[in-house]
Formats: sequence, C-alpha cells, structure tokens
Amino acid sequence: MGVFNGVFPIKAGKEDEARAFAAETFGARRPDFEAHLERDGVTRETWSLQETPMGSLMLVWFEGDVEKAFANLATDDSEFTTWFRARVLDLTGVDLGTPSADPPPAVLIDSRA
Repeated sequence: MGVFNGVFPIKAGKEDEARAFAAETFGARRPDFEAHLERDGVTRETWSLQETPMGSLMLVWFEGDVEKAFANLATDDSEFTTWFRARVLDLTGVDLGTPSADPPPAVLIDSRA
C-alpha cells in the first residue's frame, strides 16, 4: 500500500468553488465517492485548502494503490468520474484524464505512532 501527497493549484478566485466541490463530493455525491475509493483501493483520503501569498492550493493525501487510483481516474467514464475530472480541470487546470509523465511526489517520511 502506498501513499500520495499532491498539491493542486486552485485558479485565482475559485476558492469558494473548491470548497463547494469538496462539500458536494462528500455530501450529495458521497456514495459515488466512497464507491470510487473502494474500487480504486483507497483506504483513506484527505483534502485541505491552503491559502498562501502565492495563491491557493488543494493538498490531497491518500493511502492505497496510487497507480491504480490514477489509472482509473484517467480511464473510467462513469458519470461520477467524468464529473470529478471536469471539476478538477475547471478548478485547477489539472487534467486527470491525461496522466502526467512526471513521477509522483516523493514521500520522504511516512511515520505511524
């Protein structure tokens, strides 16, 4: 099992939309979100909105099968995943349908009490 820590830039002025996206994902769309996590082998996921002098960032952390999760995000054409990808693209400019050739962020410390 791996972990992913990623930072996604929020487009200027879209902070409230990012909060609404998170609320909808974990609210009205929660059953679909949880099914997505289960299907992708993700056992835990957190999102945080960090506002900085350089702009706002969405910090995403999850534990599970990282490669499977991103492969499924890129290829699954279910209504939920299609909606999810479109919202991420609109809010951040990151196209989850076109996986990056760059390596994922390097986990430097992963400590458990």
